[in-house]
Amino acid sequence: RSITRSYYRNSVGGLLVFDITNRRSFEHVKDWLEEAKMHVQPFQIVFLLVGHKCDLVSQREVTREEAEKLSSDCGMKYIETSAKDATNVEESFTILTRDIYELVKKGEISIQDGWEGVRSGFVPNVVHSSEEAVKPRRQCIC
Repeated sequence: RSITRSYYRNSVGGLLVFDITNRRSFEHVKDWLEEAKMHVQPFQIVFLLVGHKCDLVSQREVTREEAEKLSSDCGMKYIETSAKDATNVEESFTILTRDIYELVKKGEISIQDGWEGVRSGFVPNVVHSSEEAVKPRRQCIC
């Protein structure tokens, strides 16, 4: 439990990931959400519910409708991903980051003394996608 508390310290966002081919993992989502919220209090944390393994359609045990209802009931957005074919993996992080940024702009998440969740400082002018980040760079042949 002490590792758990330090793991959540200064967190601003989190992905709650369950396996759409495993109903038991879906049934634990509310427990995971409550545990995470307990460890970040009094600070706010933004969550995105992620149904993983959407490429395994024939093995699906949790419907999209069930997951969307749970996410709505818990005040989260929902997305389905697949690491195997890279479906919505980058998009899930983008959604979470944008949601956090919007809350910062609205003042609902703010920079506070003693909390390192959101810090002021350098903000790059350009954000590159992961595809751009791994492109080979031109090198000078001087």
